[in-house]
Amino acid sequence: MIDLRSDTVTKPTAEMRKAMVEAEVGDDVYGEDPTVNRLEELAAEMFGKEAALFVASGTMGNQVSIMAHTQRGDEVILEADSHIFWYEAGAMSVLSGVMPHPIKGKNGAMDPDEVRRAIKPKDIHFPRTSLISVENTHNRSGGRVVPLENFKAIYEITKQFDINVHVDGARIFNAAIASNISVKEYAKYADSLMFCLSKGLCAPVGSIVVGSRGFIERARKARKILGGGMRQAGVLAAAGIVALTKMVDRLREDHENAKFLALKLREIGYMVNPEEVETNMVILRTDNLKVDAHQLLKAMKERGVLAVALSDSSIRLVTHNDVSRSDILRALDVFEKLFKEFRL
Repeated sequence: MIDLRSDTVTKPTAEMRKAMVEAEVGDDVYGEDPTVNRLEELAAEMFGKEAALFVASGTMGNQVSIMAHTQRGDEVILEADSHIFWYEAGAMSVLSGVMPHPIKGKNGAMDPDEVRRAIKPKDIHFPRTSLISVENTHNRSGGRVVPLENFKAIYEITKQFDINVHVDGARIFNAAIASNISVKEYAKYADSLMFCLSKGLCAPVGSIVVGSRGFIERARKARKILGGGMRQAGVLAAAGIVALTKMVDRLREDHENAKFLALKLREIGYMVNPEEVETNMVILRTDNLKVDAHQLLKAMKERGVLAVALSDSSIRLVTHNDVSRSDILRALDVFEKLFKEFRL
């Protein structure tokens, strides 16, 4: 199978597996796992923050951040198609007792003026707006990069109202590679930021949250509440160190493969806009086919290509370390045959 469903399907590299076997470990809940400590120190330094926290997943990272920033009954402003709003099982309401206030953005970026207008005034009838969440890259927008100027504008607004900013940066390194802007520069305009080790960076498990020392102390307690204290976690953290030191620059290859895939799909006749491909995701629409997205996916799977539907008429294709250029060419052969079969 050529698996274009997500970069979450990546397998750990041989170097990661070796590092995991040889990892020096201790009890991380006691703060005694030297490999976890090294990973957290490395991440904090890379993002220019005081401290970092290793967590089991991106969802856990987002949720411990919300728990650390908010109080029950508060409101969180976020983009209407954000991962936190769509794909985290309503966790902010269940775990933190806070209410999401979604704002529809453009290519994943919220209008700063709309954000300003959405902030609630101080009134006993209203929830307290205590957090703004930004996602970069933006998943449901096809891996689009939220511009740094947008980050800065929203951050400056929040500081006028004593509100914090959390960044769901699951794929922030993809944004950094695509924009040629460092993750440290993006992090300047965030009070906390989560990023995944287990997507394009290929680690088998884990994400990192970065922020101030006080914030990380609160997030660490929230992680404990969620059952996220993972004792000899250095076995996992070792792969994360390899991810950060060896796997970031190669994300360019994923971006190049995604652009190549998009261009070739458009040549075949599919509804794809290569100009919208900024990172490692391609969105294909099925409006000019006799089948919907789910039917096309079924036919693709029968021929050895996997992907996911974002709607009845759109499919997401994600390139990653385990999909080579030759895999892309094989997938394109399948797409060409299916287009001849299903075109209107």
